[in-house]
Amino acid sequence: MQVATIDALRRDAGARPTFAAAAEELLDDVYGYLLYLTKDWALAEDLTSETFETALRRWSRFDPRRGSARAWLLAIARSSALDWFRAERRRRRREERAEAREVRSEPERAFGEALSPELETALAELSAGEREVIALRIVLELDGEETARLLGITPTAVSTRLHRALTKLEERMRDDDVA
Repeated sequence: MQVATIDALRRDAGARPTFAAAAEELLDDVYGYLLYLTKDWALAEDLTSETFETALRRWSRFDPRRGSARAWLLAIARSSALDWFRAERRRRRREERAEAREVRSEPERAFGEALSPELETALAELSAGEREVIALRIVLELDGEETARLLGITPTAVSTRLHRALTKLEERMRDDDVA
């Protein structure tokens, strides 16, 4: 009955409905369809919102000659739901793989765990930029190009910063040995 109102408006006036009119008339249909697909009212609400957001952005492309606004909105809703189901499946697989890795491997130590107190002190005395380049290049083993891109500096600057940081660490560690 709601669809007839929009279709009648289009036939009688010779113009397509406004987005606001279509949204108002078809909101319950889209929500009901998504609720049926997901069996979760909160998710259906989220996907309905996403559907109408997408429809608003694409409204200028809606062509009433190709089908009703109802069919067009339900196609967008279906696409949103399928995208969500695919993303959810990928998320679950990632979690399962992570759980499997945790079971197989021994617990990983956090960075800095089990460092000598002298090394922790020496690292703390470095600047944030020096600690960052050490973490990226030495701990995470990124190459100079990757580190440069990540930090927004040149590879030469990465090398220079790393060399200076390691030199400072070495001097501080040597000073601790003498003291």
